Amino acid sequence: MTERLEQAEERALIRSAQRGDLAAFGRLVANHQQAVYNIAHRVIGNRQEAEDVAQETFVKAHKALTRFDPQRPLAPWLYRIATNTALNWIKRHRRETLLSEEVQLADTAPSPESQVIASEAANRLRAAVATLPDNYQAVIELRHFQGLSYQEMSEALGVPLSDVKSWLFRARRRLRKVLTSE
Repeated sequence: MTERLEQAEERALIRSAQRGDLAAFGRLVANHQQAVYNIAHRVIGNRQEAEDVAQETFVKAHKALTRFDPQRPLAPWLYRIATNTALNWIKRHRRETLLSEEVQLADTAPSPESQVIASEAANRLRAAVATLPDNYQAVIELRHFQGLSYQEMSEALGVPLSDVKSWLFRARRRLRKVLTSE
């Protein structure tokens, strides 16, 4: 575990990294890597993939660092990048999973009726979630598929707790409406 940097030291490292000092950026990474990994792991739920997302987070942060204001705290900015990167990974992975499931269904013999019904319900739910705005998809994913608390969701998305609760309420209402109208 690395020691936490003092605010003034972190600001100096940010300024140095913005000027191209890779060692300074490396110290910033070392200081925040565990927290970024933890966010990615909570959202994705897989160690290896969370490591990949954490690495991608720092690559994105490095590319955007020149636009970052060193007077602001670095952690929330990094955590937002980590959350968005993890959510984008889930979207990509979900599409890949849906495609592979379609191929598997086409290649296998018909399954028992209960499995077909469950599969159809899951497909309907996935399709209904996919119709929601991105922020609603994110709260549904984080709450119901990843099991995050409201506070964790607020931190991960970088929005107030009241927004998380409102979005989740509205997302559930929309899903209920879509699923009961079919």
